[in-house]
Amino acid sequence: MTMPNIAILGTGMAGFGAAYRLHAEGIAPVMYDKNSYHGGHTASFRCETGFLFDVGPHISFTKDPRIQELFADSVEQRYETVQINLNNYWKGYWPLHPVQLHMRGLPEGLIIKAIADFVAARQLPEESPGNYADWLLASFGVTFAEEFPMRYTRKYHTTSAKNMSTDWLGPRIYRPSLEEVLRGAISPSAPQVHYITHFRYPSDGGFMCYLKKFVPMGNLKLNHELVSIDPRTRELRFSNGVISKYDSLVSSVPLPDLIPMIQGAPSDVLGASRRLACSTCILVNIGVDREDLSSAHMTYFYDEDICFARIGFPHMLSKRNAPPGTGSIQAEVYFSDKYKPFSGTAGDWIEPVIHDLRRCGVLRDDDRILSRKAMLLRYANVIFDLERASALKKVHGYLEDLGIAYCGRYGDWGYMWTDESFKSGELAAERVLSATTSIAA
Repeated sequence: MTMPNIAILGTGMAGFGAAYRLHAEGIAPVMYDKNSYHGGHTASFRCETGFLFDVGPHISFTKDPRIQELFADSVEQRYETVQINLNNYWKGYWPLHPVQLHMRGLPEGLIIKAIADFVAARQLPEESPGNYADWLLASFGVTFAEEFPMRYTRKYHTTSAKNMSTDWLGPRIYRPSLEEVLRGAISPSAPQVHYITHFRYPSDGGFMCYLKKFVPMGNLKLNHELVSIDPRTRELRFSNGVISKYDSLVSSVPLPDLIPMIQGAPSDVLGASRRLACSTCILVNIGVDREDLSSAHMTYFYDEDICFARIGFPHMLSKRNAPPGTGSIQAEVYFSDKYKPFSGTAGDWIEPVIHDLRRCGVLRDDDRILSRKAMLLRYANVIFDLERASALKKVHGYLEDLGIAYCGRYGDWGYMWTDESFKSGELAAERVLSATTSIAA
């Protein structure tokens, strides 16, 4: 029996999830990536000064034992298990995360008003929220909603909470009881309640080492930038002149890029793909001559005059991520084609980030900057705006009609964590295998 020629577009976590599932059937897919390296957003890079940075904040906190063991096996059981510590910055205050459970220490007037509004909101009859803003107001009351999550939404998602659905929430934002809010406002020992408690991170080599086991399962073709797909002849064309045939296709390519490359894509599907919104992230990576930069692994910033929405400290994930005695900071500054277009270069944001890190006290005036680099991620976080659901239904329906199995954050067009992306790839491979079996039958 001839093995099917299965192509996978993208070599990130979802692409390798697909490769892993196909490998179990004895199939070695051909995997294409436009970059000179594999891993996509799972990649890690060590700069000449010795600091290692992942492409965006990456930790593995999956509770799925199967995925836990797969990843642990991929790094030969060499990983750090870390109890996570998260905090926030608001107008010079540093409450623990989530803020709704840790208001103690914030201005008294704010706390009183937030609790009064919280009580008033909870006394209203339960209604199905029309958007994310409705959900926030019903969950927290107007004062807390406007001072914290609504501000953060504008920075992180680049649009208003009123323009977002609630499809993405899941466990991501904790909805507390009145007792929990009161305890967090008056007690220094309020409990940590968050969807992440512990996480794992590779001891050496960065987050991309979790892919190590899976790389041999595909025939990797790097420096292959896709320019067109002919679904009729089942041909892929690349910018380097290569033309490749496929029997079945799995894609983790972002949908707004994928659809225009499909020959014959109808105008309504093209229009729908253009309505899909995603943020663009400028990652500013800083190396410092001091390791005691923060007690938290990650900090969320609500002040809209501070350019970054979030910062993380890679040296706290593994001591091998930075030279001895040094620390590292990764700051995220967000834009989006649809709501807050980016212009200029990523490097333009290095000095504003350093300036704001000093303003809020993360960096001291006498800290010596050992490394400063910036990276542009055109696709960062899917924005769950009110146009997403209908546009996505049309795009996905078209791909299903063509038999193209989509996967990953930018194929499923969802809010996916690492384990979810990997499993999304497995499911895409399963769909391809089922279709191949039915054709053979």
